[in-house]
Amino acid sequence: MDKIRNRPCPAEIQTYVGNLTSSYTNKSNEPSMVAASVIMFVLAGLFFNLNLFSGISDVSATLDPKVRLFLTSALSLFLPVMSYLLSEAKNAAYTTMSSSSTTASAVTDLSLRAGLILAWMLLVELLRKKVDEIRMRGFSGTIQRAGRVIWLGSLVFFNIKSAGRKAVFSILWILCATKVLQRIAFTEIGKRSYAHGKNARLISSYMSQILEQEPPHHQQEAAQVHTHGGNGNGNELLRTCKYIVMGEEKLVDIEPTADGYKLEKTNSDPPGYHSITKLLAENDSIVTVGKIWELDDKDKFFASQEQIQRLKRICLSFALFKLLRRRFEHLPVVAKEETDNSHRLILRGLYGETRSAEAVFQVMHDEINFLSEYYHSVVPVVLASPFFLFVNYFLLNIIVAILCFMTVILCGNGDIGYAFHSIGEDNYTLQSGVPNIVLCLVFRATKSPQAFFSIVDLSITVLLFVIFFYEEVWEFLVFLLSNWFVVSLLYNYTAKPRWLRKATLRGAFFWGGFSIIMWLRSKMAHPRVTFRQFSVLNIRWPLKLPLFATFTSLVVKKEVVPNSVKKSIMDYLAELEHHRGGSASHYALDCGRSALRRNGLSDQLWWACKSDSVSEVILTWHIATSIMEVERRPAAASTMEATSSRVAIKLSKYCAYLVAFHPELLPENPEKVELVFEKMKEELKDIIGCREYYLSLLRTRVHSIIKPQSRRNEAVGPSDQSSKVVRDGIELARSLMGMGEATNSNRWKVLADVWTELIVYVAPSSDEERVKGHEDVLVQGGEFITVLWALTTHIGVSRPPTNKLATAVVHLDA
Repeated sequence: MDKIRNRPCPAEIQTYVGNLTSSYTNKSNEPSMVAASVIMFVLAGLFFNLNLFSGISDVSATLDPKVRLFLTSALSLFLPVMSYLLSEAKNAAYTTMSSSSTTASAVTDLSLRAGLILAWMLLVELLRKKVDEIRMRGFSGTIQRAGRVIWLGSLVFFNIKSAGRKAVFSILWILCATKVLQRIAFTEIGKRSYAHGKNARLISSYMSQILEQEPPHHQQEAAQVHTHGGNGNGNELLRTCKYIVMGEEKLVDIEPTADGYKLEKTNSDPPGYHSITKLLAENDSIVTVGKIWELDDKDKFFASQEQIQRLKRICLSFALFKLLRRRFEHLPVVAKEETDNSHRLILRGLYGETRSAEAVFQVMHDEINFLSEYYHSVVPVVLASPFFLFVNYFLLNIIVAILCFMTVILCGNGDIGYAFHSIGEDNYTLQSGVPNIVLCLVFRATKSPQAFFSIVDLSITVLLFVIFFYEEVWEFLVFLLSNWFVVSLLYNYTAKPRWLRKATLRGAFFWGGFSIIMWLRSKMAHPRVTFRQFSVLNIRWPLKLPLFATFTSLVVKKEVVPNSVKKSIMDYLAELEHHRGGSASHYALDCGRSALRRNGLSDQLWWACKSDSVSEVILTWHIATSIMEVERRPAAASTMEATSSRVAIKLSKYCAYLVAFHPELLPENPEKVELVFEKMKEELKDIIGCREYYLSLLRTRVHSIIKPQSRRNEAVGPSDQSSKVVRDGIELARSLMGMGEATNSNRWKVLADVWTELIVYVAPSSDEERVKGHEDVLVQGGEFITVLWALTTHIGVSRPPTNKLATAVVHLDA
């Protein structure tokens, strides 16, 4: 070991290492050099963890907003700080050279330390795309990034003199400039494209015109029954669906109209008549949900029946995503005919055919993912297509390689041999190899702290290069495995005539590539519908501390939504449709009272739903449910009661989470919700005491507040005061637990029905404040209430604006 430690390094490497560590021997600038190393070490560590764990855990094209906020803030300070440290390194080299026998004019190039800092600046600029969202409109972020790249270019071309070093740094700068030009191209293509930026208005025009030409729905169903032997409400509704998946840009005429776009007409149509239905049948390039559903399930293109069903539902999600986008683009309100159509498609078609609530919620969840990635993606999945794959990831790389080759030649003044020879001569790290230099530094690190810092610097540089290459591979895989690219592949397969699909060369290539992608996707864990669970009886920390509330939701437990919850909601929506009779287009939902009436408990428990504040009703029933969970949790053997209890408990905790963390998503003034929640906490602390409030467990709290002999609870009873929701919840729990033997088995069914009605009651909303709230949570992947909002929006469930929520009526416009 001593022989290895004392083994001398080659003279050339020793000279290079001496130059590399010289910046730390100058005590006057040592703090600046150490600061630069520490900053870069922290940033490199952050990027490494971000890329490693986000790449392994999922293939999402979005980034957590809290991570983005932190990194964006850190990177906003990075360029000025590192520019200052670069200037310090240059001045230190100038001072060192001036104090030696060499004249100041001999300082013609950047020192090794300054060059290392400049390399860090360029590499971090390359990694910025992990943080920057790709937007289909606006250039504010891109302009700032372009300004940074121009500044870095000036540092490269005005400070580096030697041909070899200038060539290497120029290649890094070309990569930075390419990324900026890519973002500009993405924005320009997106905002000018009828398939992206102009799509929402185009879809509005299409839907208004297609619905005008369709016969009334009862005539459609009669025709389907006659044609398909009575199956007019199941799969045939999906087979005849004209919602566009892709290809709508083929419909656009040259001239826009005052309220949208003029759609093309077929040649045989009379002037002024636009037969969109006929055009859809004649034009194979326009693919609708119906055409996707008509694909042969036994086609060898698909590996299994489950796979084709999954693909069909993704395409349906994509078509519904285009319809829902109009809510965020502030376009006119959706017509009743469209909600009628969507209602039949989802409840009678998708749900009526399979009776699978899981399938319906997966479609809605995928739709929300499409929305989230459209507005907040850091990977260009929105533009995904085989053509874009070839241009962006293959052709562009060839062009960039040619540019880099030409730049190297220009740096060598046109002499190809000298240019490439100088890369090794002027960049000693490349010539000697990083391992040899690091080995020499390791030998000196035991005796020289400067050598240790130099090892750290080289390790940071190597790590940044590794992260950059990893990020490029990660982006390519995310793009390739995204739902966007799968929809595009399926569109290209469907849009071609049947005989062309089976062409030997094209079919083998296309089928082989798609099979590989589907195999890779099958190995991934697909995102599932989740929600957070929170109990107000278990509060121990202040939720509204400054700089803390933003991160509090991270500690709230997230769970997969049980199938029983999904089925309860879908059965309830189907029941709404079943109970609407004749011309009646509404079904009374008065914040839980309807559920009590159906269970024969309206007279006994009406007071628990009488408040005009939905947050008070939620908290009252949540406290009662939490007490029931501890005191009367059903045995596992009782299947129906256990299922009802699971539905009630899960929905109760999620609604409590909305009250505590997302009041903007509830149909109420957010300030009122926050006031009710704060008063509830004060009341809870008053009932159980300050010490128990912060230190006791949930079961201990429940036992304490439910004891009849407790002096704190002597006056507990139904209250008319908004500040007594805890006492009302306790009394409600006692009423439920005190039911007679005849109704004992229905207690959890009552709670499950009430919570199902409450979650459906708060979900629909068309006012701008609620829509803005759902738009804001999209950056986090959306909430479960956002999935329900999308579902109720499509099927036409709406709540008319009113100031008395307890007497509101939720309309089912279908």
